[in-house]
Amino acid sequence: MMPDRWEQDAFKTRVDEVLRLFIAQEAEQFTAIDPALGPVAEQLEAAVADGKRLRAAFCYWGWRAVGQPDSDALVRAAASMELVHAAAVVHDDLIDDSALRHGRPTTHIALRGAVRHRPRAATAARSLAILVGDLLTGLAGQLFTTSGLPAAYLSRARPLWSVLARELIAGECLEILRTGAEPDTTASLKVIRYKTAKYTVEQPLLIGGALAGAGRRLSEGYSAYGLPLGEAFQLRDDLLGLFGDPERTGKDNADDVRGHRPTALLAETWRLAGDGDRERLRALLGRGDLDEDGLRAVREVMRRLKAPHRVESMITERVEEALDALHELNVPAHAAAALAALAHSAAVRLS
Repeated sequence: MMPDRWEQDAFKTRVDEVLRLFIAQEAEQFTAIDPALGPVAEQLEAAVADGKRLRAAFCYWGWRAVGQPDSDALVRAAASMELVHAAAVVHDDLIDDSALRHGRPTTHIALRGAVRHRPRAATAARSLAILVGDLLTGLAGQLFTTSGLPAAYLSRARPLWSVLARELIAGECLEILRTGAEPDTTASLKVIRYKTAKYTVEQPLLIGGALAGAGRRLSEGYSAYGLPLGEAFQLRDDLLGLFGDPERTGKDNADDVRGHRPTALLAETWRLAGDGDRERLRALLGRGDLDEDGLRAVREVMRRLKAPHRVESMITERVEEALDALHELNVPAHAAAALAALAHSAAVRLS
């Protein structure tokens, strides 16, 4: 059981254990259908092996802030948010053709070994990865509904799942539609809001609150806190994606530039750039063969224009907006303290 004082590491351990046991059982049942499914089952387990468990934490405190006590059943329900995230990551890595996640091969790369002797092995591996993500999505709903919470509680929150799915997929679609287009900060922030901010902070909070019977005013406060904080979370990811230490992030620094993705960092660089810098960027963005010299050139333009500083300011503004909204919430002191700590964890990090 969790004390009122927030201990994030202890909570993460609880969520990790829920996910480990649940997915291990599901992987065993999956492999029992046919031993050939073993490599796919291994990727199910790999998909949930890492993570900060922030989404589960926001769901948990969406529940606790209503005044509900700690509950193992609630932790199971909250852990389902991490399966939504795992599914989104598998699909996102596939869409972006990313090779690394947490310093290991992404699902569609790892599964090449299972089909290496098949025709069009890379395509077959990508198809398997799609199915891993689909299965994780289904398992998220299964873990939620079998969490042990009363059916009446679950029914209050269930409609929010369709909202979560709609907004997350809309964000992914917007990112694909904006990839390669002329960078635009407003468009990039809209992608961030729907692709990441809502399902990372706002929706987990709202789902936890709905499970606990939160009223409209508290739910509106959750959104006022959750949306800017979720945007700050992704803006930090944008910075770490290009300027972070790959040993900590576990990702390739060049991914966003090679993919010409609609990040706010790139959009702010473009907004600040003159004709000469824009011409230089055009020659580098979207190049699949971009080398370290090319990446260094992009970073140099960004630093000279102070685009990273601008994004840092955007992060600070959003965290302050979130904390201002939190101060307006009428929630128990221990819940307010935990949500303030989570705001720091989401926006100030190295990975």
